[in-house]
Amino acid sequence: MQKKSSSILNIVVFVAALGYFVDIYDLLLFTIVREPSIKALGITDPAVILTASAKIINLQMVGMLIGGIVWGMLGDKKGRLSVLFGSIILYSIANIFTGFAHNVDQYAWARFAAGLGLAGELGAGITLVSELLPKEKRGIGTSFVAGIGLSGAVVAWMVFHFTSSWRACYFIGGGLGFMLLILRISVAESGMFTEIKEQNIARGNFLMFFTKGYRFKKYMKAILIGLPTWFCIGILINYSNRFAKELYGANQIDSGKAIMYAYIAISLGDIFIGFVSQWMKSRKKPLYIFYALTIISIILFLSPLNNSDTSMYWLCAALGFSTGFWAIFVTMGAEQFGTNLRATAATTIPNMVRGALPLMTILFLYFKTTFASQQCATPMIKSAAITGAIALVIAIIAAYFTEETFTKELNYVEE
Repeated sequence: MQKKSSSILNIVVFVAALGYFVDIYDLLLFTIVREPSIKALGITDPAVILTASAKIINLQMVGMLIGGIVWGMLGDKKGRLSVLFGSIILYSIANIFTGFAHNVDQYAWARFAAGLGLAGELGAGITLVSELLPKEKRGIGTSFVAGIGLSGAVVAWMVFHFTSSWRACYFIGGGLGFMLLILRISVAESGMFTEIKEQNIARGNFLMFFTKGYRFKKYMKAILIGLPTWFCIGILINYSNRFAKELYGANQIDSGKAIMYAYIAISLGDIFIGFVSQWMKSRKKPLYIFYALTIISIILFLSPLNNSDTSMYWLCAALGFSTGFWAIFVTMGAEQFGTNLRATAATTIPNMVRGALPLMTILFLYFKTTFASQQCATPMIKSAAITGAIALVIAIIAAYFTEETFTKELNYVEE
C-alpha cells in the first residue's frame, strides 16, 4: 500500500488546490461577465437578456449534473488521476470555444461542455487528498484545497475588471487549465485505489447508492447538509443588487463584486473550519457552528440594518464566510463511502447540491410571486426568509443524523 504523506504541504494538495482554483474561476466567470457578454452578442432587451442568461446557466448546470455522475464513476473505475486530467482538458477546450461564441446557442452549448468538465475537478481532488493524508489531517488538507481553490472567483473578477473583455477572460481560463496539466504529470495515483483495481469488486456503480436503504440514506444526507451554501450564493448574493433595491432603494451594487467579496470570505471560512475541525476532533461540531453563523448572517442580510451599499457588501462577505464549510461538506461525503464508491460520492454530491439551486430558485420565485400578488411589502425579503429557513432546517436535520467521520478509516469497500 502507498505510504501516506504526513504533511499537508505536498504536491497532491497543491495540484488539487490549483485544479479547483481553475474550476471556480470558470464556474463563476459567467456570473461575472453575464450581462456584458450577452449584450456583446447584440442583445439589448432586458427581458431577452434574462431569458438568454437563464438558458446559458441552466445548460451549464445540467452539464455539471451529468458530468458529476460520469466523472465520479470514471474516478472509481479508471482512477482519480484520469478524472483530474480528463476534466481539465474538457473544460479548458470548452473555455476557448466559449470565447469564440457569436450567438446565444453557441454560448450555451459551450457552457454545457464546460459544465461537463467542471463537474469532475473537486470530487476527484478531494478523494485523492483524503486517501493520501492520514485521518488526523484530512480535514485541514481538503480545507486548503477548497480555500485556495475558491480564490479563483476573485481572480475571475479581477481579470474581467482589468481586461474588460469577456472573451479574453474565457481564453485565459482555458490557458490556465492547460498550464495545470503540466503540473499534474508529477502526481501519483491513490494507493487505496491501486489496491482494489485488480480485485473483482464493483467500482463506480452509481446505482449502488440506491440499492440498499442505509446507503441511500447516507447519500441523501450527504447532499442535504450542503443546501445552505448555494441558497446563499445562488440567491442572496447573486441577486444582491435586487435585494438592495427592496431594502433601501437606489443602489450601485455590482453583483460580480459582491460575489468576489463573498468568495474571498468563503476561502477564509474553508481554511478556518479545517483548523476548527482539527481542534474539535470532529466534522459535525464545526458544521453546527457555521450553520449558526449562516443563520445570523441571513437575518442581518434581510434586516433593516442592511441599508447601504457598504453594509450589503460586508454582509455578502459575512454570508460567504459562514457558508465556508464547503470543504468539510465534500470531505464528509467522501468519508461516508468505501474506496470503490468514494470518487463517485465525492464528485456527485457537490454537483447534486449545485443542481438543487434551480429547485430552491423555483421555490423562492413561487413565494415571491405569491407575496407580490397579495401586494405585500418586500416580497423578495419574505420569500428569501422562508426559502432559507426551509433549506437550513433540512440541512441541520440531515447533519444531526449523519455519521461522525473525523477518525474514520477509509481503506474499505462497499459491498
